[in-house]
Amino acid sequence: MTAHEIDYRIYGEEMQFVEIELDPQEGVIAESGSFMMMDDGVKMETIFGDGSKKDSGFLGKILGAGKRILTGESLFMIAFYNNVVGKRNVSFASPYPGKIIPIDLTEFGGKFICQKDAFLCAAKGVSVGIEFSKRLGRGLFGGEGFIMQKLEGDGMAFVHAGGTMAKKELAAGETLRVDTGCIVGFTQGIDYDIEFIGGFKNTVFGGEGLFFAKLQGPGTVFVQSLPFSRLAGRVLASAPRGGGKDKGEGSILGGLGDLLDGDNRF
Repeated sequence: MTAHEIDYRIYGEEMQFVEIELDPQEGVIAESGSFMMMDDGVKMETIFGDGSKKDSGFLGKILGAGKRILTGESLFMIAFYNNVVGKRNVSFASPYPGKIIPIDLTEFGGKFICQKDAFLCAAKGVSVGIEFSKRLGRGLFGGEGFIMQKLEGDGMAFVHAGGTMAKKELAAGETLRVDTGCIVGFTQGIDYDIEFIGGFKNTVFGGEGLFFAKLQGPGTVFVQSLPFSRLAGRVLASAPRGGGKDKGEGSILGGLGDLLDGDNRF
């Protein structure tokens, strides 16, 4: 194996975190901001790109960092190594309510494609690259743009899905239509394209956008029930207008409600 062989355990239900067990000299890479805690003896190092072997040398590191800019991520990744005798643990947390999905890349032919903000962490040696869309419609209307993340190698990787996760196994020629924002990731055998919803009423009054994501097998697809864009939209829609306190969500009893709950500052 070129990637480090790590053990792990996932804790929690809605706000999960994954604990990675590192043997001596084993390492794990993670996105900046996902770190939760680590045992004494684990060394943290900031690196360009993903630190995989194919990004060796100065030019390779620059190219690896450049790929991360295209996906909207930081130039840097964080690597954690066990530099002492005995096993040590390091943990990474979900960015918002959902599920952490362990991806054994050896089970998927060494490659997994996921949305740009889904990747959480992976064994040292896994390559975190980019996957360009070769189809104009998918790039313009697919919800993920022309670029998705590509995880390659023979180790374990962990991605995050918002809300509840559904895993769908598609046979050859079998098709699944998904909201464009609900895709977490899929295996390399999946044919991913977009499809116009069609129909005047669906287009104007449906409220579900103009396009579906069309996924055709064979392969595996992971779908999330609560993409971050949907969560952020609902939070923004519920925020008080004009920077002030929202008086009773527009209710005519809003002021009276403030008196009843003790908030009588006008």
